[in-house]
Amino acid sequence: MPYDLGNPELDKIITDLVRDSSDNPNEDLIVEMITTALKLHRDNGSRGDLKLINTALKEMRYSNLVFSRHDEPKVTIYGSARIAEGPNYDLTVAFAANMARRGWGVITGAGPGIMEAGNRGAGIENSYGVNIRLPFESDSNGFIAEERNVNFKYFFTRKLGFVKESHAFVILPGGFGTLDEGFELLTLVQTGKSDVHPIVLMEAPGTGYWGPIIEFMKEVQVKKGLISDSDLALFFYTTDPEAAAHHIEHFYANYHSQRYHAGRLILRVRVAPDPDTLAGLNADFGDIVVEGAIEKIEATPAEIADADALDCERLSFLFDRRHFGRLRQLIDRLNAMVAEDLAVHPAPPLREEHAERPW
Repeated sequence: MPYDLGNPELDKIITDLVRDSSDNPNEDLIVEMITTALKLHRDNGSRGDLKLINTALKEMRYSNLVFSRHDEPKVTIYGSARIAEGPNYDLTVAFAANMARRGWGVITGAGPGIMEAGNRGAGIENSYGVNIRLPFESDSNGFIAEERNVNFKYFFTRKLGFVKESHAFVILPGGFGTLDEGFELLTLVQTGKSDVHPIVLMEAPGTGYWGPIIEFMKEVQVKKGLISDSDLALFFYTTDPEAAAHHIEHFYANYHSQRYHAGRLILRVRVAPDPDTLAGLNADFGDIVVEGAIEKIEATPAEIADADALDCERLSFLFDRRHFGRLRQLIDRLNAMVAEDLAVHPAPPLREEHAERPW
């Protein structure tokens, strides 16, 4: 059914307004957003509800604008604002500097502590901030250019900015907020709401933060069936900033991106496996294939129409859409096929929610 006001005269006014205001191939979506705003008006919603929706839309729009100007791959660093200079601060500086040398941008929450360390290490020319306005901590740290900093009122829009714009994530020690961000990120990947990305849990040697948390995952969550053993493959633990940087880039050594088409998952890679290797993958990962097999395919008509990663080769299969830790292990196997020095070119961050994504 069409998404409209049910008033042909008003619907035409909206369509004409959008068409006259700009030449945009996505005018249908702009029409729907205006229609939604007028439906809110018609619903006679409370002023508080309208202020929330209005602010969220404005924050998302400005965040999109800021990041759309910069197309280098980016890594998000999460961590506590309370950690002063010391082992974990220094570790974060070293990691961020390493990623900047590799041509990556660094996104942080723009505050002090670990966030400041990430931006300091990356340098102002490679730093981005998604700042949250708090009564006790509202200013961004001094290592982010004003035009690369976005201020948010709401945590949920800020979290979207982190996840939407990043190719990789590193989580340092932190409090409730850091764990909230880290576990939400793992949940998004575990449930397929986000594509698989490299996620690194990192701390300075001997600081004793991640060990008990990982032990809890293994000894309580896995053993009680609350998560799968393969879900532990969704993250990598290290105390070495060089190992963290290598893990992130190696994730993109062969793997490029994914897309769904006609209910099937398509993995785009630089180099597809030969027949013998493909047979081995089918033998080892048949548990996540609903029917049929993992097959090498050509670009689908939808991908061709969108000019979507047409320089890549492709594998396709009917994925069970449940065991994303196993999918991560499959991607690791595909990456292990290629030489370490293969140029790393991650796909652009999310720019379109493809219609084929079935949830």
